[in-house]
Amino acid sequence: MDLTLTTRDAGGKTIVAVGGEIDVYTAPKLRDKITELVAAGVYDIVIDMEEVEFLDSTGLGVLVGGLKKVRAHDGSLQLVCNQDRLLKIFRITGLAKVFVIHETADAALASS
Repeated sequence: MDLTLTTRDAGGKTIVAVGGEIDVYTAPKLRDKITELVAAGVYDIVIDMEEVEFLDSTGLGVLVGGLKKVRAHDGSLQLVCNQDRLLKIFRITGLAKVFVIHETADAALASS
């Protein structure tokens, strides 16, 4: 399964819609996209994970790394996730307390 990334600007934030599996093989693609956005001066990022079918520890590491990158510029990295199996991973790892997780992209855009 491949990883698909679609980027769009909305409401002053950049949404990166992710589809497929975020694992040891595909996570570098997501990391590179986040690095590229931050290098271009984009510090408010929403990672939309509604189409993500699988997430492993490598993927979690990329998300945490991305959060650190944007926070270095007083930015934010928020997640859109409404799948119980993925939300469970965030709860078990304690990352549900680290990330702001929204049910929908619209909710993420409405937050400040």
